[in-house]
Amino acid sequence: MRRMSTWVGAVATVALALAACQPADRSAAELDTGFSVPVEYYTLDNGLRVVLSPDATAPIVTVAVYYNVGFRLEPRDRTGFAHLFEHMMFQGSENLGKMEFVKLVQENGGILNGSTRFDFTNYFEIVPSHKLETMLWAEADRMKGLAITQDNLTNQQGVVSNEVKVNVLNQPYGGFPWLDMPQLANENWFNAHNFYGELSDLEAATLEDVLDFFNTFYAPDNAALAVVGDFDPVEARQWIEQYFGSIPRGPSRPEFDIAEPRQEEEKRSTKVDALASRPALAFAYHTPERNSPEYWAFGLIDQILLQGEDSWLHQRLVQEEGFTSGVSGSMNGLGNMYNYAGPMLWTVSLFHDADVSADDILSIASEEIERIRTEPVDDETLARARTKLRSSLLNSMEGLFGFGRADLLASFALFDDDPSRINRIEAEFAAVTPELIQQTAQEYLRSTNRTILTVEPGAAADGAAAGAGSR
Repeated sequence: MRRMSTWVGAVATVALALAACQPADRSAAELDTGFSVPVEYYTLDNGLRVVLSPDATAPIVTVAVYYNVGFRLEPRDRTGFAHLFEHMMFQGSENLGKMEFVKLVQENGGILNGSTRFDFTNYFEIVPSHKLETMLWAEADRMKGLAITQDNLTNQQGVVSNEVKVNVLNQPYGGFPWLDMPQLANENWFNAHNFYGELSDLEAATLEDVLDFFNTFYAPDNAALAVVGDFDPVEARQWIEQYFGSIPRGPSRPEFDIAEPRQEEEKRSTKVDALASRPALAFAYHTPERNSPEYWAFGLIDQILLQGEDSWLHQRLVQEEGFTSGVSGSMNGLGNMYNYAGPMLWTVSLFHDADVSADDILSIASEEIERIRTEPVDDETLARARTKLRSSLLNSMEGLFGFGRADLLASFALFDDDPSRINRIEAEFAAVTPELIQQTAQEYLRSTNRTILTVEPGAAADGAAAGAGSR
């Protein structure tokens, strides 16, 4: 994933403004009540989904544009192409020259970033409220007319290739486990290829490839725009229509089958990492279909087994056995359990000393997993899991000056055509019963639904090292 170095000193100014505008005396009763996020949702004639969520807490506004294409939906011989194209979006547009988009945001006291995820590519800016129109104009400018030139493509091919070398090929534990595990656990190519990209594929991308990708996927009817913060919705509507309304729809897009077959046998793989200093272990299970009752139940299972120091895996593996200093993981290695659309893995990973075997760790972890498969969770455990989820949700929504809220609204608009579901998340978790948790665990935490990856440190044969680095 791309990390732009645009977190400038203006962040401090925004943070001070945010702190100054926080309500001073919120009572316990207010904190305990349910929340409701303002949601105004509509679609332009060209298909652009628009979500407006006013919040006058601080004089800032977030503009987020999400395109419905991510790591999964790449051409088969162009792995890493979605990520490459993310870089291209900062190379200029009809009225903004190379990197002038970044300069525009920074000089107006804001911050910005972009990223490629499993099911979307997003771009966002957080700026003082009075610069909302400027940001809407700039985002529309690159949506309707990106500067796609051979010079820009060649430059960014070099940038991305270097990023792969730095972040994966020449990095200890590079790609572990977020890049490695999908390739091992999944069968469908769209879910199982090297998302960061093979260097040969990146180098082979042509100008025609880039133009076709832009025209196909970077169209208003394949995108969602979320505006969150201190703004006038009526005024924002006028600007959005003015700047985005005339952008034409894209061509019909191909339909991709990204479904995964039910895993029937446990998978195991070992990766020799010449740069690693300690062994590492990861194991993953395919998760329920998004928005199904079992999906919500699995969200609570994740909290019980993995999240926080009170989680069962942390208590056993860290506190009691001392096998590792920490256990990490989630239902989505590149985000949260809400902002993806296709098949996903619940992945657990850890680093451990050489005198502890991966099988010993797996044995203890399996005991805790079997507990939730064979015994209904008690009321206290379930209540604590719901509380942790609520805390995580609220923290996520307020993260990065409210960008987290824009992320959920744009994701729900893009994948569900229903951003108001942000206000029903807690109700979904409240409806989960101990019986449903046990049934979900029995089906999805089967050993035959598990993929295990171990990392062995030390120098490897040239072929093994090259294979491990490019997986």
